[in-house]
Amino acid sequence: MTSSIVGFDFRPRTRVVFGLNTIGRLGELARELNTHRALIVTDVHLVAAGHVGRACESLSEAGLHVTVFDGVRENPTTRDVDACVSVARSVGADILVGLGGGSSLDTAKGCNFLLTNGGRMQDYWGVGKATKEMLPLIAVPTTAGTGSECQSFALIADEETHNKMACGDPKAAPRIALLDPMLTVSQPRGVAACTGIDAISHAVETAVTRKRNELSQLYSREAFRLTVNHLSVVLNDPDNVESRANMLLGAAYAGTAIENSMLGAAHSMANPLTAHFGVIHGQAVAMMLPHVVRFNSELADARRSYAELAIYAGLSEPNNAQDIAVAALVESLEGALAAARMPTTLAECGVDEGIVPQLAQEAASQWTAQFNPRLVTAADFESLYRGALTDAA
Repeated sequence: MTSSIVGFDFRPRTRVVFGLNTIGRLGELARELNTHRALIVTDVHLVAAGHVGRACESLSEAGLHVTVFDGVRENPTTRDVDACVSVARSVGADILVGLGGGSSLDTAKGCNFLLTNGGRMQDYWGVGKATKEMLPLIAVPTTAGTGSECQSFALIADEETHNKMACGDPKAAPRIALLDPMLTVSQPRGVAACTGIDAISHAVETAVTRKRNELSQLYSREAFRLTVNHLSVVLNDPDNVESRANMLLGAAYAGTAIENSMLGAAHSMANPLTAHFGVIHGQAVAMMLPHVVRFNSELADARRSYAELAIYAGLSEPNNAQDIAVAALVESLEGALAAARMPTTLAECGVDEGIVPQLAQEAASQWTAQFNPRLVTAADFESLYRGALTDAA
């Protein structure tokens, strides 16, 4: 007997603490984990914004010794992780606090791998390669985007080859995700746009992957509803804390969906664009996603899931045909790009036709490609890239 039911084994590893001004609870939560020496992993911009000072104050008031590593760079490499490990080791840290965007959280996770298990980041490329327990990690996102606070993966680039390595292990998942919408109010508009549209992309891709299941789709749908309906509000009214809160929560839900269903072809296509042309990750995914949605929607199961996503978010009426709902979904993705004031074609980002075959080969080799609902070959990727060169979806 055949069945369309996809089983799952859901083990929530991360406690989620959500609410206004919850950064004030950081010290309390760290003490609950019976820790004494905290290393905050962050960047200089968040120090200047005052967020790191508030975190230090909370930890110190709870009796913890606090050290700050503020050397995080965008798209962290093995060199960044090594620098963080050196500081953590020198102060005897027994808890890590990743405070910032996905780069801060990834650097903190990478540090945790090496500090507790030794070796190099390259040793953990893949899944489940850590043999020893890791330090408690509290993830405090200041952007509503990656959802890394609810994931067990660190994305670290090899300093020499520039290969982006996905290093995943259940032990690397943050023990606590501390979601304080007030920390996202200070985001520059451009950051809010790129991270917000990244969260939307996560919700859409996770809804249709080969690994999707009933549980992951609950998170995907709610994440999409929250993010697609509040991104434009945040961009036009940055002090709207309620929309900030919905974006932050939606991003965390999308991260949980990734943890349970992975991603697909749009993310596979984004990484080569970032590596060769410096296109910001969220922007790269968002440009490719409408094309991938249309490609995948030729598959009946994916078309149905996309339609359900659009209906759940209120973009299409429940009695509309699936094709109409999918068209509404694509229109909403194009609208998000417009609201974010981002380019809609690859040509606008300096991509020329000559490099398309190389981009396609690299996209086909990306880990996430195998989870795309429709089999996608290098030839398919080449066609998708060419379609995005001068034409919006």
